[in-house]
Amino acid sequence: MKVKVIDEECERDLENSVNEFLSKDVDVIDIKYQVAIGINGEEQLYCFSAMIIYH
Repeated sequence: MKVKVIDEECERDLENSVNEFLSKDVDVIDIKYQVAIGINGEEQLYCFSAMIIYH
């Protein structure tokens, strides 16, 4: 079993990265999705990530 973690700044980039990884010949067991939000002054920072568990 292996794990691949993908981290992007926007949802669309994460979607593209996950789809690119899934286009490889892998046997996916599960995908976990997470969003983290931080504040720096008046700016909101987002972190979209996915952990893909596969064989």
